[in-house]
Amino acid sequence: MQIKRPLLILACAALPAWAQEAPLSAIDWLAVQRNAPSVVTVPPESPVAQSAAVPDVEVQSLDAPSVGGVGLLPTSVTGLPPTLWKGSSEADLIAAINRYQARRPSIPALNALLHILMLAEAETPSASKGEALLHARAALLSRHGMVLPAEALMERVGDLTPQLFDLSFDLALLTGTDEALCRVLDDTPSLSNDLPTRIWCATRSGDFPRAMTIYQTASALGQLSDLDEALLLRFLDPEYAENATPLRPLVRPTPLQFRLFEAIGEALPTTPLPLPFAVVELSGDSGWRAQLQAAERLARAGAIDGNQLLGVYTTQKRAASGGIWDRVEALQRFDTALTTRDPGAVSSALEKVWPQMRSAGLLVPFSNLFATQLDGLPLSARSKDIAALAGLLSDDYETTAAALSDSSDPQHKFLASIAMGQAPSAIPSDVPHAAALAAPWSSPTQAPNELANLPGQNRLGEALLSAIDRFESGANGNDDVAEALSTLRAFGLEDTARRAALQLAILEMEGARR
Repeated sequence: MQIKRPLLILACAALPAWAQEAPLSAIDWLAVQRNAPSVVTVPPESPVAQSAAVPDVEVQSLDAPSVGGVGLLPTSVTGLPPTLWKGSSEADLIAAINRYQARRPSIPALNALLHILMLAEAETPSASKGEALLHARAALLSRHGMVLPAEALMERVGDLTPQLFDLSFDLALLTGTDEALCRVLDDTPSLSNDLPTRIWCATRSGDFPRAMTIYQTASALGQLSDLDEALLLRFLDPEYAENATPLRPLVRPTPLQFRLFEAIGEALPTTPLPLPFAVVELSGDSGWRAQLQAAERLARAGAIDGNQLLGVYTTQKRAASGGIWDRVEALQRFDTALTTRDPGAVSSALEKVWPQMRSAGLLVPFSNLFATQLDGLPLSARSKDIAALAGLLSDDYETTAAALSDSSDPQHKFLASIAMGQAPSAIPSDVPHAAALAAPWSSPTQAPNELANLPGQNRLGEALLSAIDRFESGANGNDDVAEALSTLRAFGLEDTARRAALQLAILEMEGARR
């Protein structure tokens, strides 16, 4: 199959309906903006010069947001109001965001909505510059594997504060673009007092004597941790490194420690490391297996799209058997079978690849890649059932639902009703959360009282974060699913509500919700 050019996944399907017409990806939109002319602010009348010195001229777009309000997605793309955060307490917002720093929503549609909120351009909370909120937003994106979007977000900030510089530098180390920030640090040393960072940046500019001086001084004064001291000595003194005992690998290194291990020839495998480190493997420099493992991790997190995952899967022929190699073979055989359009071959391959994608937690990206290609094929009974579920998990779920509306299968009929935004005629007992999923379409759309007024108070972002929390809580066993879906519908996110309902039901039916 033809592989499309990989783009940053922003799941525009999670946006309100009026925002879904020809949406730009964040990277595409940012590229356009970088080529757009800036506006120079000048006084209305030219004053008389008081000296021959060249004055400082501030250059800023007329509609540029404050530092804390920068984003990759303007309101014209998201459909979200610029006052998204304005009426909320910054501390409350950061607390809500930080709940997802170490985890992510288990439902891809809500995970995508969360990422859109983090990337949206919006005014900062009242009485706040929003720098702490910006830091929380970019940190969440990074921890979810969206390192490049997080880095692009930080690049939109003019003058970095020390806190924002530290995060920007970590992101740049992961993407290999740290040299530019090292030049910024050379020009403005007050941005970081971190001695390993200063030493690293001195070497990036070729000033190894200065780097060694900083190291020796810091070592003599006991200003370095034992690990940083050992890493930096090996990095600065190759002769010592040749005879030194290899260091014990870390499970949670900093990005700088990760790069130092790499520089001394003791590169750390990224599979056991936190998700942001997986982006390092996408180049394939560490081998295909490492690239495959990284691509699967990032696809599960919604950080890369299905086309990029497929590109990695189909780079080579499998090199061994078992585990990920069986999944690679099953996917490649299915992809090949689709090109033949042979119903028997497609049915056989589909029945083998579906459980592989299920065990890897990749049913949604798989469905988005292949569901429409199964339309019209006379498949086996089991394969027809798989194709129906894949279609309902895909971007084209409404087309699949229309074809299933007259189905005699109670599960399919129920799911088709949800997909078309209609009240189901019956509640099947074998669909998880069926009653809660049906309720929002069986009664007037209304958000809970405690959330209903928040958009009018310029607190829509806070309300949507609460809806995500409620859905996750409900999916784990209480009664909040219906309220969360009603909230999304009441606030104009009908498509997100339908996707979330379908994904919860199908992923739990398949035992694939993570």
